[in-house]
Amino acid sequence: MKSVVVIGGGIIGLSTAYYLQKAGNQVTVIDKGDFSDNCSYGNAGYVCPSHFIPLAAPGIIWQGLKWMLNPKSPFYVKPSLNPALFDWGLKFMKSATEKNVANSAIPLRDISLLSQHEFAEWACLPHFDFAYEHKGMLEVFQTEAVQAHAHHTVEKAQELGLDVTLLNYDELQALEPQTKINGLGALFFKCDAHLYPDKLMRVLLKDLASKAVILKANEEVIRFEKSNGKITKVITPKQAYEADDFVIATGSWSRELAEMVAVNLPLMPGRGYSVTLEDSPYQVNHPIILAEGRVAVTPMDGNKIRFGGTMEVVSTKTPPQYHRVEGILKSVKDFFPEFDIQQPSNDKIWYGYRPCSADGLPYIGKTKQHKNVVIATGHSMMGLSLGPATGKLVAELVNEQPTSIDIKAFDVERFG
Repeated sequence: MKSVVVIGGGIIGLSTAYYLQKAGNQVTVIDKGDFSDNCSYGNAGYVCPSHFIPLAAPGIIWQGLKWMLNPKSPFYVKPSLNPALFDWGLKFMKSATEKNVANSAIPLRDISLLSQHEFAEWACLPHFDFAYEHKGMLEVFQTEAVQAHAHHTVEKAQELGLDVTLLNYDELQALEPQTKINGLGALFFKCDAHLYPDKLMRVLLKDLASKAVILKANEEVIRFEKSNGKITKVITPKQAYEADDFVIATGSWSRELAEMVAVNLPLMPGRGYSVTLEDSPYQVNHPIILAEGRVAVTPMDGNKIRFGGTMEVVSTKTPPQYHRVEGILKSVKDFFPEFDIQQPSNDKIWYGYRPCSADGLPYIGKTKQHKNVVIATGHSMMGLSLGPATGKLVAELVNEQPTSIDIKAFDVERFG
C-alpha cells in the first residue's frame, strides 16, 4: 500500500482518489477551495465520445480572430503580454492542423469510451445516483456550410466505430416534439450520454469520505520538498504532507504547480458560463449542441435544463464578463424560438475555468525529473467527460501497472 497526495478536488482529482483508494492506497486530497464550486459543477454534463476533434483544429484561429471584436462571441482570447499566454498561443497555432486532428482522433475516442464504461459502472452502484442517461446527443445546425461538414463528421465517426447518423429536419423534430426547432437537421450521436454534474460531485465526495480518504479543504500548495529525484513533501500554509507519490490535478492552476516540479506545461484557462433553470417550463429530450452558436443545452435530473457556452482564454484573475451570457441566450432563442429566457442576475450565473492544453489533448503521465509525480490536467471542455478514465489511468501509473489504454499521446512533456 502506498500513501498518495492528490492535489485538486475537481472531477479529475476526485476520480483519481476513487481509483487509488479502490486499489488499496492511503489517499489525501488537498483542494485550494472547499470542494463545492469548481469547474466540474457547472458544465454541460456530457459524456461524449463524439468529441474526437480537439480544440486545436484548422479554422479555429481565423474564426477566433473574427470573433475578437464581438464581446458576446463564443470564443475569445484576451490579448496580454503574459509570457504563458504567448507560449501557449504559439504552440496552439502550430497545433491547429489537419495532422493534429487526425492524430488525436483515436486517443480521444479511446479515453472517452473508457470513461463512459466507468461511468456506466458507477451508475450501477447503489449509492451512486447522478442522473446518468445514455440516450445520445444532438448537434443541430442551421446553415448549409455546417450541414456539408456534418457529412464528413459522420464518415469519420463511423470509421472510428462510433454510432452516429445524420438527421433531416423532420427526423430531428420528431425526436424533440415538445418545442419547435429552427434548423436544417442534426447529427445524432447515439454513442453519447449525459449526467447531472452537481449530483456526481456530491456522491463522489460522500463516497470518498466514507472510505477514509482524507479531504483537506482551503489549503493551497505553496511548494514541494525534493530529494534524490523524488518529491518528499508538499507544503501548504497550514501543513506539510509526506507521501510516496503525488498527483497534480489542479485544472487551470496546474501550469504553476507543474513549474514547481520542473515541467513546462503549455496551458491556459478557458472560462465558460452557464445558466440553469431549476424548474424549467421548457423541455428537450436530449442534450443538444447548437452548432453555429457553440452553445450546449442539457436536460438534467428531471425538470432542470442547463445552457452553457463560450471559451474565454483569460487569466483566472480576470473579472467575469457576465454579458457573455447574452450571447448564449440569443443563440438559444435563435434555435428554439419558443424559449423566452431573460438574462438572469449575476448571482444566478455560473462560471468556471477549463484547463486548455496547447493541442487539445489532455496531459496525463509521470514527469521525467521526479518519478513519483503524475500530472493530470489539460482536458479543455472534456474534463467531466474524461474524469473516470483519467482517474483510472493515473491510479494505474501510480501503482506501476499497465494502463488500460495507450497514453503516449497525452505525454505531459510532449512540448519539451
